[in-house]
Amino acid sequence: MNPDTTTPPPASPAGDASAPSPADATARTAPSDAGASATSTSGKPAASATDADARQRQREEARLIRTRDAAARRGTAAKDGQWASGDRTPLNPNEEFKAASDPLEVRHRIETMYARWGFWSIPPSDLRGRFRWWGLYTQRKPGIDGGRTALLEPHQLDDEYFMLRVRSDGGQLSVAQAREIARISQEFGRDTADISDRQNIQLHWIRIEDVPEIFRRIEAVGLFTTEACGDSPRVILGSPVAGVAKDELLDPTPQIQAIIERGIGSPEFSNLPRKFKSAISGTRVPDIVHEVQDIAFVAVEHPELGLGYDLWVGGGLSINPHLGQRLGAFVEPDKVAEVWAGVIGIFRDHGYRRLRTRARLKFLVKAWGAEKFRQVLQDDYLGWELPDGPAPVEASPGDRGDHVGIHEQKDGRWYIGAAPVAGRISGAKLEAIADIAEAAGSDRIRLTPLQKLLILDVPQEKVSDVVNGLRALELEAQPGEFHRNVMACTGIEYCKLAIVETKATAREVVKVLDEKFPDLDAPISVHVNGCPNSCARIQVADIGFKGQLVHDEESGGQVPGFQVHLGGRLGRGEDNDFGRKIRGHKVTADGMPAYVDRVTRNYLETREQGEAFADWAFRIDEELIR
Repeated sequence: MNPDTTTPPPASPAGDASAPSPADATARTAPSDAGASATSTSGKPAASATDADARQRQREEARLIRTRDAAARRGTAAKDGQWASGDRTPLNPNEEFKAASDPLEVRHRIETMYARWGFWSIPPSDLRGRFRWWGLYTQRKPGIDGGRTALLEPHQLDDEYFMLRVRSDGGQLSVAQAREIARISQEFGRDTADISDRQNIQLHWIRIEDVPEIFRRIEAVGLFTTEACGDSPRVILGSPVAGVAKDELLDPTPQIQAIIERGIGSPEFSNLPRKFKSAISGTRVPDIVHEVQDIAFVAVEHPELGLGYDLWVGGGLSINPHLGQRLGAFVEPDKVAEVWAGVIGIFRDHGYRRLRTRARLKFLVKAWGAEKFRQVLQDDYLGWELPDGPAPVEASPGDRGDHVGIHEQKDGRWYIGAAPVAGRISGAKLEAIADIAEAAGSDRIRLTPLQKLLILDVPQEKVSDVVNGLRALELEAQPGEFHRNVMACTGIEYCKLAIVETKATAREVVKVLDEKFPDLDAPISVHVNGCPNSCARIQVADIGFKGQLVHDEESGGQVPGFQVHLGGRLGRGEDNDFGRKIRGHKVTADGMPAYVDRVTRNYLETREQGEAFADWAFRIDEELIR
């Protein structure tokens, strides 16, 4: 494995209270002789220690429900469920199952019970709860239309198959790692593989019976799925050109590794109010959408202290979008993991746990403000003051940050960035990508926060081979503007929250619009989301589509469609903003390509010299963007 690829933390010594290593999970969760007892003569699983564990867990969950109800009657529970108040009474079902047992412990049950007994042996609190801490979500049962998403109970939406997220912090994959994921996809996941905007690969159609073998094979190549989902520290975004960019200030790979070793898989941070998204970039112009992360470290050069990071907290999108706030604090590289632990500690202790819809860190940051947050961080969690520091460089309209194209590295070799259509690849394509990289002498593949992929370390004489090899896979290093700038979430194909299809819709937009505008001279990003949760970052796109059912004038009924956001922009300091919405304006899914066509033509005809689409969308009269 490449030495700069992030790896799981080393295993903790016996008796150590710190987290065991995600990579050592197989060893620590291997079934004992008692836990792996044979079946009875009737063919049913014999009673074992795992049965007793399950009964004890169920009793604890029932006790917690009674405790919560009693506290509610007495009015003694903390108003917003903040642990720092001294009351840890669980105030909703998610908090109950987390309090009953550490979600990380479900790994043992997956391997010793559920993989042996099958899907229907899994209780709801594990199936729709703790499984997420190991990267597993049940996927949507086929054939359920979007109009029924909010009407059905969770068990009615569940298929017997899982989506599996594989962590690749910083988007870093070696050839061997990419090849193993590809083979797992083809063997266990019906050849599915999507690049997410968290710089990782998502697989589908995974059976519970196959999960232990998948875990074993993933971990054998130095990858893991620990806390890829759940109320935990998720995959860490990092600059995909770390260590090779010519304009790089710092290579953040050591800091990413330090965060993994400090907190991933640790019981200290495995029970957070909600998800916690981290990002770190060493490039002069940030390329990890730092403004919408729970915590972000952005490389800057301090006039006195040298190179380090500017600290941001409290960003997030979904139905209540918030831009992250600068704390104005400078973080030295060797202090990053400690500061990260301080911020996530504040979230764990002071975050709101009563209502899931208000539990993200952004709500606490909004309530406190940057000044108080920094003070609490310094006084209660670090024990020392952070120096003030400069803000990062603002992006210009020409700074795309997606790294698509052919670029020279600082060592004289080249990296090639290619764009799948909305992140959709396959296991077979991923294996072919690994072959292309290996044939060019590269062992470094990178995924980006914009659903793109890169091959690093390509000698100049091999550049054409890589570009042409990727093109044969529909992975363009020189794509049309809509191909380059489209993103889409999973959508109704697999997601239980989705209302509309996304990947196929995005592909149709690319096909139609790149044919109509082959010489488009300005980027226009189109992000397609299947529900209001904004996994595809619709509020910060040039044109963002939020999936919902809309009225169809021709049929008079409800059909799949979208609410439209226009003019979102990041990387522009005080000029950052979310997209503009026009009251009552919706488009049908079938009418979406024609809508983008119309708005694009209006932009080209009425823009001012050098005016970006986002600026135009906020300036122009409503009639031109309807």
